[in-house]
Order: sequence, then C-alpha cells, then structure tokens
Amino acid sequence: MIDPRAVIHPKARIGEQVSIGPFSVIGAEVEIGEGTWIGPHVVINGPTRIGRDNRIFQFASIGEAPQDLKYAGEPTRLEIGDRNTIREGSTIHRGTTQGEGVTVIGSDNLFMATTHVAHDCRIGSHVIMANCASLAGHVVVEDWAILSGFSVVHQFCRIGAHSFAGGATKITQDIPPFVMVDGARARAIGINKNGLKRRNFSEETIRELHRAFKLVIRNRPTKENWDEAEEMAATCPEVRQFLDFIRASQRGIVR
Repeated sequence: MIDPRAVIHPKARIGEQVSIGPFSVIGAEVEIGEGTWIGPHVVINGPTRIGRDNRIFQFASIGEAPQDLKYAGEPTRLEIGDRNTIREGSTIHRGTTQGEGVTVIGSDNLFMATTHVAHDCRIGSHVIMANCASLAGHVVVEDWAILSGFSVVHQFCRIGAHSFAGGATKITQDIPPFVMVDGARARAIGINKNGLKRRNFSEETIRELHRAFKLVIRNRPTKENWDEAEEMAATCPEVRQFLDFIRASQRGIVR
C-alpha cells in the first residue's frame, strides 16, 4: 500500500495497513500508526509520532522545524493522536525548547485546507479548524472548540472547550469555554448555544451558562456578580468550568 514513487527513510516506522501515495516523503524518526492514509505529495519529518487511522491529504507538511528564530536544531517533537483528518496544504510544526519541546494534537480533529498549527501548541480532541485558520506558538485549544475560516490566534492564548470563533476573527486574548466570539478584533457575543444543543447539553445548563456569561463577561464583573455566579457554579459543573477558566487566564479574556 506504499506507492513505489514515495520516499521512505529507513529509520521511519510504518504500521500495518498504512497507505502512502506517490511522491510523499517520510523522514527519519517518523512513526505512523496502522490504518493511516497519506495522500500524494505529503512531507512528514521527525521526530514525529502519528497514531492510528489518520487521513493526511496532499501537500500537507507535518513535523517540520518550527518557524522560530530561536530554534537551533534541537530534537523537539510532534505527537498526533488517532482519526484526525488533515486536509490539503496544512502545516503542523514541532515544538521548541522555549516551550515544552513538543506540539501535541489529540484525536478526532479536522484541520481543513491550509490551516496552520505552530510550535508548542496543544490541541485537544474533536476540534475543527476551518480553512486558513492559524495558531501562533504556544496556543492551547481545548476539546470541541471550532475556529472558523481565516481566524487567527495570538501566541500563548487559550481557546476554551466548546467555544466558537467566527470567520476572520483576530483573537489576542483567551476565549472562555462555551463562549462564541466574532469580529475583526474578537468580542464575546454570547454562549455557543447551537453547538451545545448539538452536543446534547441540557436547556437548563445552557440557561445557567447564559446567566453566568451576562454576570461576568457582558456586565461589569463586580463582587456581587461574581458571588452570584459562584452560587450557580455550586450546582452546575459547566459554570464551574467557565469560572475557573476565567480566573486562571493570564492574558485576559475576550469581552
């Protein structure tokens, strides 16, 4: 299932039932899990570990050296989980020693055409990055987040679970979980209600999140508002997650 026109380094480790298309190049210290499909003209360099049943389309560049002027050839890594789809022209880079030395991607993610994941990013599972969405270095994207086309994220930002960023959104601060943002400079416009409904969150939970959003993001986050939100968090774990994320933010949150 490996096309004879592909170039595979002798030190690469290729699992069973892996398909590699013509003119793809697999470098040394690359490990590819079984069942993964790699199209034509894909370049994968290491150290990189790719799990099972991934699909990587033509012209993707995976595991290349980071675009960081401080990088001096250190043996940093890229780790990718299972069942991810990486579409045409996407780029995912290894870590740097200024970070933790590794870029990490979970499972069941969709990276649409020409997306970019820079060095030291950490992406959870079930994340969608639409066409041309880009992450600068050291960005954290939690599970089920969606970044629409042409959205860009500043380095060291955190994108909370189940959040949603509209198209062409510039994100320079953290997005709390469950929140929807939009605009040339991101602003919070509400709770990601449609996304939460599709993932079977209850109407009561969505209402509680909406109340918490109004108390600490839409309105001035006074002590009284925080106290009321904390009371809600005592009975709603999603509100607890929402508040804990905001308290832990180092860059500040999108408002």
